[in-house]
Parts: sequence; C-alpha cells; structure tokens
Amino acid sequence: MPADGSGNEASPELRASYADRDRVVEILRVAAGDGRLSAAELDERVEAALTARTYHELAQLTADLPAAGAGQGAAQAKDLLRIDRQGANAKRDGDWVVPRRIEVRAVGGTVTLDFTQAVLTQPTLQIEAEVRGGNLILVTRPGIEVDTDDMVIIGGTLKVRPHPGTKPPAILRIEVSGENKGGRVVVRPPRRTFWQWLRRAPRGAVPRSA
Repeated sequence: MPADGSGNEASPELRASYADRDRVVEILRVAAGDGRLSAAELDERVEAALTARTYHELAQLTADLPAAGAGQGAAQAKDLLRIDRQGANAKRDGDWVVPRRIEVRAVGGTVTLDFTQAVLTQPTLQIEAEVRGGNLILVTRPGIEVDTDDMVIIGGTLKVRPHPGTKPPAILRIEVSGENKGGRVVVRPPRRTFWQWLRRAPRGAVPRSA
C-alpha cells in the first residue's frame, strides 16, 4: 500500500486515485482470464473497483487472488520489442512481460509468441509483422482475441484457430498487421499435453503447473 511519507503504510482510508482503480481492474481482468473469476464476478468487481473511494475498498476486491493487491506495482512493460530472425528461430514463452508493441521479421525462420502464461499489463497489443518464407505462431489462452484483418497475404497462409467452449471476458486484444509473403501465420490455442490427452481435457486448456 502506498506510503504516507512518514515511513508507515498509508491509512486504509486514504483516497484511491484513477491509476489505483485502473490497476485493480487489470488484476481482475487477468484473474478472469485465468479462470479464477466468473464473468458475473468480474462484472461485479470491476464496477465496485471503478466506484471505490479508498485503498481499503480496492484491497478487498483482490484479497482472494494470488499475488494481487490494491497497492502492488504492476510489471513494467517495454514500449517496443523487436524480433528479427533470418533462417533462425525465436520464442517468447513462460511469464514474459508483454510489451505495448512488437515488430517481427521472420525470413526463413520461425518466431513463436506464447501468451499462455505471459504477464499482461495493458488491454491491447500491436504486432507489425514481416513474414517471408518463415513462420509466425501466436499461442493464445482464453480471453485473448486476435485481429488479423490488416494482415496482407501474398502466396502465404493465415490460420486462426479459436478456443473451444464458452467465450470468456476479453483480457487482451492483439492487432496483427503487416505482410506475409510465402510464409505461414498461425494463431492457435496451446496443444494438449499427454496427460490432458489421457484425461480427454479439451484442446486449448492451459496446463496447470505442478
């Protein structure tokens, strides 16, 4: 919780700012995308966050969510991430922090952006892609929407595979633009693990960590 300048934690009755409310709303949206909140719970808590007056009211909305708090600082995202591969591969996966914008150049190589466990710090992401005889693969999770309408395809392929089941609240919108010339752009859910296949878990389910 923010300090009051005296070395002690701020009083719970101190007034919350617009930035404090926005930070809590983002925590709630990510929690809903991870399956910790239902759509109804998300709507109820977001409304409460936007009308909250104090830090105490905000803290109550995230008290039952892991590693979340009204005064907790959000991960810092880069403004721009550039990935340039010629005949080589690149991959971003795990808990990497998603920047505000990504520029991708894949010439005869494969660039994979795996968002299944990525840290989201803003509601939108712009990807400017140049794919020439290579591959661009986006691995999504429920709540991530991908718009490829501005992608120019010249002798290449574009395939978007939606997640099965009920559509959850959106936590991130990815807007892909640029040119795919003789390459392949794929947007897909994560593949099922061997144990998910044995349990007949639905394709696209995010594997739980042990």
